Amino acid sequence: MIRLLYWGDVVIGSGRTTSDCIGAVPDWAAGSVAALRDRLSSTEEVFPCPFAVSANRQRTLRFGFVEDLEDRRTWAPLVDTLGRYLDMARQLGKETAFVVFFRPDGVSRMLDEYNERFWAVLQYLHDHDPSPWPVEIPGDPDTPLWEFSFSGSPTFVVAATPAHELRHSRWSPGLVLTFQPRWVFEGLEASTPRGRTARQVIQKRLRRFDDVDPSPLLSAYGDVEGREWRQYLLPDAENSRWRECPFHANTQSTTDDPERTRP
Repeated sequence: MIRLLYWGDVVIGSGRTTSDCIGAVPDWAAGSVAALRDRLSSTEEVFPCPFAVSANRQRTLRFGFVEDLEDRRTWAPLVDTLGRYLDMARQLGKETAFVVFFRPDGVSRMLDEYNERFWAVLQYLHDHDPSPWPVEIPGDPDTPLWEFSFSGSPTFVVAATPAHELRHSRWSPGLVLTFQPRWVFEGLEASTPRGRTARQVIQKRLRRFDDVDPSPLLSAYGDVEGREWRQYLLPDAENSRWRECPFHANTQSTTDDPERTRP
């Protein structure tokens, strides 16, 4: 028997798909998505990112679900769902993102452990990506123009975890990954009036929302001193950082590497 849960104008049931979800929808999905929507809709504690708030209001967020953070066999559907999202994202406009929930498992983990698993997920996606790494994106994360890429699309990634105790803007009941195609940031460059205004708004909201100042690791794409990978999963302490990025890009064409195919 399929258990249906009604939330907004979306019906969620075990194994079903909905207009806002990509791929199979497990029974625990409704609570996870509803909690996020409530957070993004709050007028008492305004979420720092105005674009996430707007995307939630416009119903242009899309959602995916992964059953087990530890079992890589359950990660396989993410290869397909992320690819499907990136194929249709432009139809949703610039205020969109793909939010992937890993089932909250109640396991107590340190932030270092979440960092390790986060990069393992991105490496898994890359290793199973049927498309070649974009020629315009460097393969070395320690360069200003590097960005995680999938299905030929450079994509900014934000991770939220249960281990973020001070940086509330990066907290979630389970690991949550938000994928944003690089093109959604066009027109928001630090050199543009709109980009400068957006950064000022976000910084102001972060100071109200978090128990620590905005991370010094936050920077504009292409900043010679900045690194995109450092912004993906921020440390909780203001002046902490991980020393190096464990991600390794295969920049060869997939025609030279027949093993890199979607499961």
